[in-house]
Amino acid sequence: MVVALLKDKVVLISGGTQGLGAGVARRAAAEGAAGIAITGRNAGAGEELAAAISAAGVETRFIKTDLADVEQARNSVLETIAEFGQLDCAVNAAGLTTRGTMLDTTPELFDAHIAVNLKSPFFIMSETIKHLRSRGVPGSILNVISIAELGGQPYLAPYVAAKAGLAGVTRNAAHAHRWDRIRINGLDIGWTATDGEAETQKKFHGAGDDWLEKANASVPMGKLGQVDEIAEFIVFLLSDRSGVVTGSVIDWDQNVLGGSD
Repeated sequence: MVVALLKDKVVLISGGTQGLGAGVARRAAAEGAAGIAITGRNAGAGEELAAAISAAGVETRFIKTDLADVEQARNSVLETIAEFGQLDCAVNAAGLTTRGTMLDTTPELFDAHIAVNLKSPFFIMSETIKHLRSRGVPGSILNVISIAELGGQPYLAPYVAAKAGLAGVTRNAAHAHRWDRIRINGLDIGWTATDGEAETQKKFHGAGDDWLEKANASVPMGKLGQVDEIAEFIVFLLSDRSGVVTGSVIDWDQNVLGGSD
């Protein structure tokens, strides 16, 4: 008998209103989640997605959250628990990708990246762990990081700084809470086809409407990372089917680091 991967689990997804976060929300619903909370700044998109998933049979709530404000991030965990009575899995999928190099990044831009890409995920993890420990139950957390945390492009300097920190704290928290049976993993995703990436390519790199076709032709597998495939893997890592895996930061990319032609 096939059992849904997230049966009886309540899942919180930051940045769950669009892109990869929305894909994870849909996949979590397909895998039998008992309840889903999605957060983001766009109330229209959030409410629409929550209503669609709820109509399909899985209660879903949108919690308006600006991750630049750490208190809003922490409260998103508390509101999820208040709404569903429990929280079992958390996904930090939101991310700020504005550009900056070592030479032109301002302190304000640096602080913005730290706030969204590191500080708020840190405290979402913290509140989730506190809740799971208070219940004395196992749980799982998945941090969407980036392959760029291992070096990245020159124009991603503050992004890399924050994401590298998130990779480190993923390992630290996994080690600290392994005896609580709280599994914490990360996914270093590479170049992925999302609506947000389309906007980024046009805004920062002057790309045209054919950017995706050109991007697909430029990579070994003939396609960028796909949201549905990544979302399926994230849900697997959240689920008990991923066994004892914790503290792993897994590359999801088609370029092999250290390889050379």
